[in-house]
Amino acid sequence: MDSLTNKIRTLCTGLLKDGKVDMIVGFKKGTIPMSSCPMVARTQEQAEEIIWDSNCSLNLANYLTNIKGKIGVLAKGCDSRNIVNHIIENKITRKNIYIIGVPCDGMVDKRKIRSFFHDDITLFSEKNNKLFVETMSGKKELEKNDFLKDNCKTCMHRNPVIYDELAAELVKENEIDDPFADVRKIENMSSNDKWNYFDNLVKDCIRCYACRNACPLCYCPTCFVDESSPQWVGKGQDINDVKTFHLLRAYHCAGRCTDCGACEEACPMDIHVRAFTRKLVKDSFEFFGWEPGLDLTKRPALDTFNPDDPDEFIK
Repeated sequence: MDSLTNKIRTLCTGLLKDGKVDMIVGFKKGTIPMSSCPMVARTQEQAEEIIWDSNCSLNLANYLTNIKGKIGVLAKGCDSRNIVNHIIENKITRKNIYIIGVPCDGMVDKRKIRSFFHDDITLFSEKNNKLFVETMSGKKELEKNDFLKDNCKTCMHRNPVIYDELAAELVKENEIDDPFADVRKIENMSSNDKWNYFDNLVKDCIRCYACRNACPLCYCPTCFVDESSPQWVGKGQDINDVKTFHLLRAYHCAGRCTDCGACEEACPMDIHVRAFTRKLVKDSFEFFGWEPGLDLTKRPALDTFNPDDPDEFIK
């Protein structure tokens, strides 16, 4: 990862030096291990702080809308697909974005790694798909593929779909027999089991809206949960209000969600938020053959009409 970080820094400092961009949206090292955090570099000196590692999982497309000037941005596969979404939905202009594509072999799940140890992690590094983790009680070497985020395991577009320059060679895409096995498992539950599953899923939700705020698709000027006239959903912790928030937020992402996992990454309660959106990703693909963010010339599946669209659901 050090060589990739150095290549990215060279690209970013060059873009700023030549005046091709006014700023770069990327990642910098956080204050604790495994906490790479988004940053904006406006100078060459700041660009030297940019890093890239397997903890850069938040979706940087979330930071591009409503920014003035020419913006450079680091984009892995899911980031690039959301950039395409933003261009199609007129939130950003293609000519104002300089995309540095970063082929991705998966991000690690910090929670899985932390749960593997009994004390706090003090140092983290990686090399050649090996993770080197140190705690007060010792050091361990882990296989990166054993600790990938769930969405990375089923990702079918690890390479950027749109870019101006690549920071590394393209990687091999995943070959998965059934990328939606997790969804089918829930679909095969009885009605009562499904209710219990989703009740248990959101029982710890504190309505902090971190999942919404981290999502690059949630950019409405006023979110439905903040509307007071009319008030669509209550503000408290009533279980029906909590489920209404999650269900409606998911449906707002229907046909647009790239399964980037930013919602789960941001959740402080470790809620499997993707359980809501994964079903819609699956249905968009199986009913309409649609995967969002792959083509600048095509509108999302639920944003257009085709006479051949399946209509079994209305009969």
